Amino acid sequence: MSDSIILGIESSCDDTSAAIIRGNKILSNIAANQAIHNEYGGVVPELASRAHQQNIIPVVEKSVSKANIQQKDISAVGFTRGPGLLGSLLVGTSFAKSLAMSLNVPLIEVNHLQAHILAHFIDDANIAPPPFPFLCLTVSGGHTMIVLVKDYFDMEIIGKTIDDAAGEAFDKIGKIFDLDYPAGPIIDKLAKNGDPNAFTFSKPRLEKYDYSFSGVKTSVLYFIQKEIKKNPDFVKENIENLAASVQKTIVETLMNKLEKAAKDYNIHHIAIAGGVSANSGLREAMKKNEEKLGWNIYIPKFEYTTDNAAMIAMVAKLKYDRGEFTDLSVSATARYDIEESFKQKPE
Repeated sequence: MSDSIILGIESSCDDTSAAIIRGNKILSNIAANQAIHNEYGGVVPELASRAHQQNIIPVVEKSVSKANIQQKDISAVGFTRGPGLLGSLLVGTSFAKSLAMSLNVPLIEVNHLQAHILAHFIDDANIAPPPFPFLCLTVSGGHTMIVLVKDYFDMEIIGKTIDDAAGEAFDKIGKIFDLDYPAGPIIDKLAKNGDPNAFTFSKPRLEKYDYSFSGVKTSVLYFIQKEIKKNPDFVKENIENLAASVQKTIVETLMNKLEKAAKDYNIHHIAIAGGVSANSGLREAMKKNEEKLGWNIYIPKFEYTTDNAAMIAMVAKLKYDRGEFTDLSVSATARYDIEESFKQKPE
Protein backbone atom coordinates (compact mmCIF):
# COMPACT_ATOMS: atom_id res chain seq x y z
CA MET A 1 0.00 0.00 0.00
CA SER A 2 3.02 2.32 0.35
CA ASP A 3 2.99 2.80 -3.43
CA SER A 4 -0.48 4.33 -3.28
CA ILE A 5 -0.86 7.73 -4.95
CA ILE A 6 -3.37 9.91 -3.16
CA LEU A 7 -4.85 13.29 -4.05
CA GLY A 8 -5.58 15.59 -1.11
CA ILE A 9 -7.98 18.54 -1.37
CA GLU A 10 -8.16 21.38 1.18
CA SER A 11 -10.86 24.09 1.09
CA SER A 12 -11.73 24.85 4.72
CA CYS A 13 -11.29 28.62 4.59
CA ASP A 14 -9.90 30.89 1.86
CA ASP A 15 -7.10 28.79 0.34
CA THR A 16 -7.88 26.26 -2.39
CA SER A 17 -5.18 23.61 -2.29
CA ALA A 18 -4.46 20.22 -3.89
CA ALA A 19 -1.55 17.86 -3.26
CA ILE A 20 -0.33 14.48 -4.43
CA ILE A 21 1.39 12.08 -2.01
CA ARG A 22 3.13 8.76 -2.71
CA GLY A 23 3.99 6.95 0.49
CA ASN A 24 4.89 9.80 2.85
CA LYS A 25 6.50 11.88 0.10
CA ILE A 26 4.74 14.93 -1.31
CA LEU A 27 5.00 15.06 -5.11
CA SER A 28 3.11 18.36 -5.45
CA ASN A 29 1.43 20.88 -3.16
CA ILE A 30 -0.42 23.65 -5.01
CA ALA A 31 -2.46 26.47 -3.47
CA ALA A 32 -4.49 29.40 -4.79
CA ASN A 33 -4.89 32.28 -2.35
CA GLN A 34 -7.81 34.70 -2.25
CA ALA A 35 -6.50 38.28 -2.04
CA ILE A 36 -10.04 39.65 -2.34
CA HIS A 37 -10.57 39.36 1.44
CA ASN A 38 -7.76 41.84 2.27
CA GLU A 39 -9.94 44.87 1.56
CA TYR A 40 -12.63 43.60 3.96
CA GLY A 41 -10.25 42.99 6.89
CA GLY A 42 -11.26 39.33 7.13
CA VAL A 43 -12.58 36.36 5.20
CA VAL A 44 -16.03 36.89 3.64
CA PRO A 45 -17.61 33.38 3.48
CA GLU A 46 -19.71 33.97 0.36
CA LEU A 47 -16.75 35.37 -1.59
CA ALA A 48 -14.56 32.50 -0.36
CA SER A 49 -16.90 29.78 -1.63
CA ARG A 50 -17.22 31.48 -5.02
CA ALA A 51 -13.44 31.73 -5.35
CA HIS A 52 -13.07 28.03 -4.44
CA GLN A 53 -15.45 27.17 -7.31
CA GLN A 54 -13.24 29.09 -9.71
CA ASN A 55 -9.94 27.74 -8.35
CA ILE A 56 -10.51 24.08 -7.59
CA ILE A 57 -10.29 22.58 -11.10
CA PRO A 58 -7.12 24.45 -12.18
CA VAL A 59 -5.46 23.78 -8.80
CA VAL A 60 -6.15 20.03 -8.99
CA GLU A 61 -5.02 19.89 -12.62
CA LYS A 62 -1.79 21.72 -11.78
CA SER A 63 -1.15 19.43 -8.82
CA VAL A 64 -1.56 16.30 -10.97
CA SER A 65 0.63 17.78 -13.69
CA LYS A 66 3.42 18.86 -11.31
CA ALA A 67 3.45 15.39 -9.71
CA ASN A 68 4.06 14.00 -13.21
CA ILE A 69 1.17 11.55 -12.97
CA GLN A 70 -2.19 11.12 -14.68
CA GLN A 71 -5.59 11.12 -13.01
CA LYS A 72 -5.93 7.37 -13.67
CA ASP A 73 -2.89 6.80 -11.39
CA ILE A 74 -4.73 8.17 -8.34
CA SER A 75 -5.52 5.48 -5.74
CA ALA A 76 -7.87 7.56 -3.56
CA VAL A 77 -9.17 11.09 -3.03
CA GLY A 78 -8.84 12.69 0.41
CA PHE A 79 -10.63 15.92 1.33
CA THR A 80 -11.24 18.23 4.26
CA ARG A 81 -14.68 17.49 5.67
CA GLY A 82 -14.36 20.07 8.48
CA PRO A 83 -14.10 22.12 10.58
CA GLY A 84 -14.21 25.39 8.62
CA LEU A 85 -16.50 27.64 6.61
CA LEU A 86 -19.43 25.54 5.42
CA GLY A 87 -19.65 27.11 1.94
CA SER A 88 -15.94 26.59 1.34
CA LEU A 89 -16.04 23.01 2.63
CA LEU A 90 -19.02 22.18 0.41
CA VAL A 91 -17.01 23.07 -2.71
CA GLY A 92 -14.14 20.75 -1.80
CA THR A 93 -16.41 17.96 -0.58
CA SER A 94 -18.59 18.01 -3.69
CA PHE A 95 -15.59 18.05 -6.02
CA ALA A 96 -13.84 15.22 -4.13
CA LYS A 97 -16.98 13.05 -4.23
CA SER A 98 -17.47 13.63 -7.96
CA LEU A 99 -13.83 12.93 -8.78
CA ALA A 100 -13.66 9.78 -6.64
CA MET A 101 -16.83 8.52 -8.29
CA SER A 102 -15.56 9.24 -11.81
CA LEU A 103 -12.21 7.53 -11.13
CA ASN A 104 -13.91 4.68 -9.21
CA VAL A 105 -11.48 5.09 -6.27
CA PRO A 106 -12.08 5.35 -2.51
CA LEU A 107 -13.09 8.64 -0.89
CA ILE A 108 -11.42 9.60 2.41
CA GLU A 109 -12.62 12.33 4.79
CA VAL A 110 -10.06 14.23 6.86
CA ASN A 111 -10.38 16.41 9.94
CA HIS A 112 -8.56 19.69 9.24
CA LEU A 113 -7.05 19.96 12.74
CA GLN A 114 -5.90 16.36 12.79
CA ALA A 115 -4.16 17.09 9.47
CA HIS A 116 -2.23 20.05 10.93
CA ILE A 117 -0.82 17.74 13.60
CA LEU A 118 -0.05 14.80 11.30
CA ALA A 119 1.70 17.09 8.80
CA HIS A 120 4.75 16.31 10.95
CA PHE A 121 4.82 12.84 9.37
CA ILE A 122 5.32 14.10 5.82
CA ASP A 123 8.80 13.00 4.71
CA ASP A 124 10.34 16.46 4.50
CA ALA A 125 8.34 18.21 7.25
CA ASN A 126 11.05 17.63 9.88
CA ILE A 127 14.43 15.94 10.19
CA ALA A 128 12.42 13.17 11.90
CA PRO A 129 8.76 12.95 12.98
CA PRO A 130 7.92 13.13 16.70
CA PRO A 131 7.61 9.77 18.50
CA PHE A 132 4.43 8.93 20.41
CA PRO A 133 3.33 10.22 22.80
CA PHE A 134 3.97 13.90 22.14
CA LEU A 135 2.25 17.20 22.85
CA CYS A 136 1.23 19.42 19.96
CA LEU A 137 0.34 23.07 20.32
CA THR A 138 -2.06 23.55 17.42
CA VAL A 139 -2.49 27.25 16.87
CA SER A 140 -4.14 29.08 13.98
CA GLY A 141 -6.62 31.82 13.10
CA GLY A 142 -9.57 29.65 14.09
CA HIS A 143 -8.22 27.28 16.73
CA THR A 144 -5.80 27.17 19.65
CA MET A 145 -5.38 23.93 21.57
CA ILE A 146 -2.90 21.61 23.25
CA VAL A 147 -3.32 18.05 22.02
CA LEU A 148 -1.88 14.93 23.63
CA VAL A 149 -1.01 12.74 20.65
CA LYS A 150 -0.85 9.08 21.68
CA ASP A 151 -1.00 7.64 18.15
CA TYR A 152 -2.00 8.72 14.63
CA PHE A 153 -5.65 8.20 15.47
CA ASP A 154 -5.65 8.50 19.25
CA MET A 155 -5.51 12.11 20.38
CA GLU A 156 -6.87 14.00 23.37
CA ILE A 157 -7.45 17.75 23.57
CA ILE A 158 -6.22 18.72 27.04
CA GLY A 159 -6.50 22.50 26.64
CA LYS A 160 -8.17 24.93 24.25
CA THR A 161 -9.19 28.57 23.93
CA ILE A 162 -12.44 29.59 25.58
CA ASP A 163 -12.87 32.59 23.24
CA ASP A 164 -10.57 33.97 20.51
CA ALA A 165 -7.88 31.86 18.89
CA ALA A 166 -4.31 33.23 18.96
CA GLY A 167 -4.29 33.96 15.23
CA GLU A 168 -7.63 35.73 15.58
CA ALA A 169 -6.16 37.87 18.38
CA PHE A 170 -3.23 38.87 16.15
CA ASP A 171 -5.64 39.88 13.37
CA LYS A 172 -8.01 41.81 15.66
CA ILE A 173 -5.13 43.67 17.30
CA GLY A 174 -3.73 44.36 13.84
CA LYS A 175 -7.04 46.01 12.99
CA ILE A 176 -6.65 48.26 16.06
CA PHE A 177 -3.20 49.21 14.69
CA ASP A 178 -4.77 49.83 11.26
CA LEU A 179 -2.66 47.07 9.67
CA ASP A 180 -3.71 45.11 6.60
CA TYR A 181 -5.34 41.67 6.86
CA PRO A 182 -4.02 39.13 7.71
CA ALA A 183 -2.13 41.04 10.40
CA GLY A 184 -0.27 38.15 12.08
CA PRO A 185 2.65 38.01 9.60
CA ILE A 186 2.85 41.84 9.53
CA ILE A 187 3.06 42.04 13.34
CA ASP A 188 5.73 39.32 13.26
CA LYS A 189 7.79 41.31 10.75
CA LEU A 190 7.43 44.62 12.63
CA ALA A 191 8.26 42.92 15.94
CA LYS A 192 11.75 42.02 14.72
CA ASN A 193 12.78 45.71 15.03
CA GLY A 194 10.84 46.48 18.21
CA ASP A 195 11.38 46.25 21.96
CA PRO A 196 9.18 43.44 23.38
CA ASN A 197 9.37 45.03 26.84
CA ALA A 198 8.26 48.51 25.72
CA PHE A 199 4.63 47.99 26.74
CA THR A 200 2.85 45.56 29.06
CA PHE A 201 -0.54 44.03 28.29
CA SER A 202 -2.75 41.84 30.48
CA LYS A 203 -2.48 38.06 30.38
CA PRO A 204 -5.36 35.71 31.20
CA ARG A 205 -5.27 33.52 34.29
CA LEU A 206 -7.16 30.32 33.64
CA GLU A 207 -7.13 26.95 35.34
CA LYS A 208 -5.30 23.97 33.84
CA TYR A 209 -4.30 24.29 30.17
CA ASP A 210 -7.08 26.42 28.65
CA TYR A 211 -6.43 29.70 26.83
CA SER A 212 -8.17 33.05 26.50
CA PHE A 213 -7.08 35.86 24.18
CA SER A 214 -10.02 38.28 24.20
CA GLY A 215 -8.61 40.01 27.29
CA VAL A 216 -5.30 40.72 25.53
CA LYS A 217 -7.19 42.33 22.65
CA THR A 218 -9.26 44.46 25.06
CA SER A 219 -6.16 45.48 27.01
CA VAL A 220 -4.47 46.65 23.80
CA LEU A 221 -7.60 48.50 22.65
CA TYR A 222 -8.01 50.48 25.90
CA PHE A 223 -4.29 51.27 26.00
CA ILE A 224 -4.30 52.60 22.41
CA GLN A 225 -7.48 54.64 22.96
CA LYS A 226 -5.86 56.27 26.00
CA GLU A 227 -2.57 57.01 24.24
CA ILE A 228 -4.00 58.48 21.03
CA LYS A 229 -5.97 61.01 23.08
CA LYS A 230 -2.58 62.36 24.17
CA ASN A 231 -0.85 61.81 20.83
CA PRO A 232 -2.87 61.04 17.66
CA ASP A 233 0.29 59.64 16.00
CA PHE A 234 1.10 57.28 18.89
CA VAL A 235 0.50 54.04 16.95
CA LYS A 236 2.44 55.18 13.89
CA GLU A 237 5.39 56.38 16.00
CA ASN A 238 5.50 53.23 18.16
CA ILE A 239 4.28 50.49 15.80
CA GLU A 240 7.41 48.30 16.01
CA ASN A 241 7.48 48.38 19.82
CA LEU A 242 3.73 47.78 19.94
CA ALA A 243 4.05 44.79 17.61
CA ALA A 244 6.94 43.33 19.61
CA SER A 245 5.09 43.79 22.92
CA VAL A 246 1.88 42.21 21.58
CA GLN A 247 3.80 39.28 20.10
CA LYS A 248 5.65 38.70 23.37
CA THR A 249 2.35 38.72 25.32
CA ILE A 250 0.64 36.20 23.02
CA VAL A 251 3.68 33.92 22.71
CA GLU A 252 4.27 33.88 26.49
CA THR A 253 0.59 33.06 27.05
CA LEU A 254 0.87 30.13 24.62
CA MET A 255 4.14 28.85 26.09
CA ASN A 256 3.13 29.11 29.77
CA LYS A 257 0.31 26.59 29.33
CA LEU A 258 2.40 24.36 27.06
CA GLU A 259 5.20 24.28 29.63
CA LYS A 260 2.72 23.40 32.38
CA ALA A 261 1.21 20.58 30.30
CA ALA A 262 4.64 19.18 29.38
CA LYS A 263 5.67 19.15 33.04
CA ASP A 264 2.40 17.65 34.34
CA TYR A 265 2.33 14.91 31.68
CA ASN A 266 6.12 14.39 31.85
CA ILE A 267 6.45 14.63 28.07
CA HIS A 268 9.57 16.05 26.42
CA HIS A 269 8.61 15.65 22.75
CA ILE A 270 6.81 18.91 21.90
CA ALA A 271 5.48 19.96 18.49
CA ILE A 272 3.72 23.00 17.08
CA ALA A 273 1.30 23.08 14.15
CA GLY A 274 -1.09 25.44 12.37
CA GLY A 275 -0.69 28.86 10.76
CA VAL A 276 0.62 30.66 13.86
CA SER A 277 3.41 28.07 14.17
CA ALA A 278 5.09 30.10 11.40
CA ASN A 279 5.47 32.98 13.90
CA SER A 280 9.16 33.68 14.54
CA GLY A 281 8.57 34.58 18.20
CA LEU A 282 6.84 31.26 18.88
CA ARG A 283 9.57 29.32 17.06
CA GLU A 284 12.26 31.14 19.06
CA ALA A 285 10.45 30.38 22.34
CA MET A 286 10.30 26.68 21.38
CA LYS A 287 14.06 26.67 20.68
CA LYS A 288 14.81 28.32 24.02
CA ASN A 289 12.83 25.63 25.84
CA GLU A 290 14.72 22.96 23.95
CA GLU A 291 17.82 24.18 25.76
CA LYS A 292 16.25 25.30 29.05
CA LEU A 293 13.80 22.43 29.65
CA GLY A 294 15.41 19.65 27.63
CA TRP A 295 12.54 19.44 25.15
CA ASN A 296 12.83 17.67 21.83
CA ILE A 297 11.02 20.14 19.58
CA TYR A 298 9.32 19.58 16.23
CA ILE A 299 8.66 22.64 14.06
CA PRO A 300 7.22 21.95 10.59
CA LYS A 301 8.42 23.56 7.37
CA PHE A 302 6.66 26.85 6.63
CA GLU A 303 4.71 25.38 3.69
CA TYR A 304 3.09 22.83 6.02
CA THR A 305 2.01 25.37 8.66
CA THR A 306 -0.69 27.28 6.79
CA ASP A 307 -3.77 25.56 5.35
CA ASN A 308 -2.44 23.19 2.69
CA ALA A 309 -3.48 19.99 0.93
CA ALA A 310 -0.22 18.16 1.68
CA MET A 311 -1.36 17.61 5.26
CA ILE A 312 -4.77 16.41 4.02
CA ALA A 313 -3.05 13.95 1.68
CA MET A 314 -0.86 12.73 4.57
CA VAL A 315 -3.86 11.81 6.74
CA ALA A 316 -5.67 10.32 3.74
CA LYS A 317 -2.63 8.10 3.11
CA LEU A 318 -2.66 6.86 6.72
CA LYS A 319 -6.40 6.16 6.50
CA TYR A 320 -5.97 4.45 3.11
CA ASP A 321 -3.45 2.06 4.68
CA ARG A 322 -6.02 1.25 7.37
CA GLY A 323 -8.77 0.73 4.80
CA GLU A 324 -10.77 3.57 6.35
CA PHE A 325 -12.91 4.95 3.56
CA THR A 326 -15.88 7.34 3.43
CA ASP A 327 -19.30 6.71 1.95
CA LEU A 328 -20.36 8.96 -0.94
CA SER A 329 -23.32 10.16 1.15
CA VAL A 330 -20.89 12.16 3.36
CA SER A 331 -21.55 15.88 3.78
CA ALA A 332 -19.31 18.76 4.86
CA THR A 333 -19.60 20.00 8.42
CA ALA A 334 -18.51 23.38 9.79
CA ARG A 335 -18.13 22.01 13.32
CA TYR A 336 -16.47 18.63 13.06
CA ASP A 337 -16.53 16.63 16.31
CA ILE A 338 -12.76 16.81 16.68
CA GLU A 339 -12.01 14.20 19.32
CA GLU A 340 -14.42 11.68 17.79
CA SER A 341 -12.78 12.09 14.39
CA PHE A 342 -9.37 11.67 16.03
CA LYS A 343 -10.51 8.35 17.45
CA GLN A 344 -12.29 6.97 14.42
CA LYS A 345 -11.61 3.32 13.80
CA PRO A 346 -12.27 1.38 10.61
CA GLU A 347 -15.27 -0.94 10.77
